[in-house]
Amino acid sequence: QLSCLVKMVTLHGIPKDLDNYPEDLLLFLSPSDYAATGSCRQYFANIGRANLDVLQRESSQRKQLLLEALACLKIPDTQVDEENAEILGHLVCDLGGEYIRSSGGNLLKRLSQCESFLPDQEEAIRSVISSGNTTFGPPAAWSAFTLNALSGLIPVFDHSILQKIPK
Repeated sequence: QLSCLVKMVTLHGIPKDLDNYPEDLLLFLSPSDYAATGSCRQYFANIGRANLDVLQRESSQRKQLLLEALACLKIPDTQVDEENAEILGHLVCDLGGEYIRSSGGNLLKRLSQCESFLPDQEEAIRSVISSGNTTFGPPAAWSAFTLNALSGLIPVFDHSILQKIPK
């Protein structure tokens, strides 16, 4: 339905008020289509708020969106800072384990909103959490507030992390 709607909306060219359309619709446009109306950063900020599950997890379209987002944001290596994590929004759910490890705690809050993880992502999340080198500190210093902020990641925690969290 969304891809059909995109065809209708763009029948006479890309509308100038594209930001007023639902974010999910933008998943079926490319950044170059959007470029006429705004910056690629704005496009990916909108995409980051979209429901990415409209596209299948390992689909080539979803992988391409992530690659284009990384290029647009000029992320040269695997380290993503807070500002870019904010722009990527839900796209952080598709970042591989190497990005999660390199970015330390910058991605944890965003990752806690993801529906599911691949094994290498889970391993990377456990590694970052166990290191204690995040704004949340080591699990031994966590409070109920910390657990609430990271609630979406709790299923990923293993026994060694869980036993360190204060009762």
